Amino acid sequence: MRLLEAEAAARLGEALRGFDRAALRRVYGPDAVDAADRGDYRALLAQCGDDRLGVWTRLFVIGVEVATEAAEAALAPFTVGEAIRCGLLVSGGYEVIAGWGAQFEGGRVLFSDQRPNTTGGRSRQHVLGVGGASRLLLDLTPREGVQSALDVGTGCGVQALALNAGTVTATDLSERALAFAALNAQVGGTELELLQGDLLAPVEGRRFDLVVANPPFVIATPGSGWTYRDAGREADGVAAELAAASTSILNPGGDMRFLANWLHRKGEAWGERIAGWFPETGARVWAVEREVLDPLDYVRTWQRDSGEDHDADQAAAWLDWFDVNGVEGVGFGFIAVRRIDAPTEVVCEEARHAVETPWRDRIADWFALREADLEPETLWTAKLRVAEGVALQQAAAIGEEGWDVDRQWLQQAEGMRYAEEIDPLVVAFMGACTGETEVRLQVQLLADTYGADPAMLYAQLYPIIHRLTERGFLRLA
Repeated sequence: MRLLEAEAAARLGEALRGFDRAALRRVYGPDAVDAADRGDYRALLAQCGDDRLGVWTRLFVIGVEVATEAAEAALAPFTVGEAIRCGLLVSGGYEVIAGWGAQFEGGRVLFSDQRPNTTGGRSRQHVLGVGGASRLLLDLTPREGVQSALDVGTGCGVQALALNAGTVTATDLSERALAFAALNAQVGGTELELLQGDLLAPVEGRRFDLVVANPPFVIATPGSGWTYRDAGREADGVAAELAAASTSILNPGGDMRFLANWLHRKGEAWGERIAGWFPETGARVWAVEREVLDPLDYVRTWQRDSGEDHDADQAAAWLDWFDVNGVEGVGFGFIAVRRIDAPTEVVCEEARHAVETPWRDRIADWFALREADLEPETLWTAKLRVAEGVALQQAAAIGEEGWDVDRQWLQQAEGMRYAEEIDPLVVAFMGACTGETEVRLQVQLLADTYGADPAMLYAQLYPIIHRLTERGFLRLA
């Protein structure tokens, strides 16, 4: 399936020149563009005329009709007739309106089925544009150049076209999605290897340096036929499948990033569930849960998404499935994997709070710290310093002799912005972490102060020092 032949796609790309976010901000002003991002189009409507930028903006940012004659001039050397035949525009006689969506991402314009100002009424073959989930994955993905990269479930090509690799392969089950990805690549002058098939099936036996996936992860009973959303696996099987294949699809040292939903079941820790998906050797994994929805909110969310929120029978069947399977909630987040030559290590944690972005930097920090030598013998002779942006916070209540400190904690202003409660002994230790003195000397001084045995004191402190270093409160000087 093709939406346009290569020559026509090239002419469409020529017509698009100058239609980008920077041009909108320059011509109409940042306030008007920011307001449009929030759904307030008044400033744009007041300024957009029949010039090329105005027509493209009215059609694909605001989502209003444009006179056919004005559209013909703005689309040249592409034609309105071609645009109507391929579906880019819909004719209303003397006027036309957008038939596709066009969104800005990374200096590109990406076409998809996601029309401006429309909700619900999607077909089951709907091809998503750039949304919150895809933006999260873009934020997670490393930008260092690699030789080979794979985008699983590419949709309109959002991730594939952003990958920095010598060769980029993209798969999707949907023929229409691959057609949009091909068009977006042609319009932008980029080469992609596009393969149709289910998840990793089209690249069986191949390995890559980087794999990303924003798969159809919605947990249904099983998938109910929305190709962009439902994977057709039981429960959270799509995430389990990607996890199980991680070590076989990655080159040594390669990285994988994917978004997922996972079940919270009665009597089962969600982290243990995720850890069970991975092979016993070959993977270092960081799974971060950003939110949890209870089953009712989850069903309502995805019914609204597909325009099925009126279907009470479907909702009842879906909720019954959750009840039968002991599901208390559904988590959403990301899973970062690195191929290693060692037993598998899986760390799962919740991160509901705001984190310093981009997430790719947080992931790079996490892997670097997990790969550092933080063994007891190494830390014993190390020089540690308190990381920048770390502050000691205290909570105190007034007492008979003044303020009584109830608890103390460390708070990061940067990076993951963790908070970590600590006791007075650790407060004293951290206060001396200036990067100038070895840990062994700090422990000796504390032992002299408290009348303790240095070896016993270090045995008590080491797990805490290790954790504070892994979590970025302390740095190796």
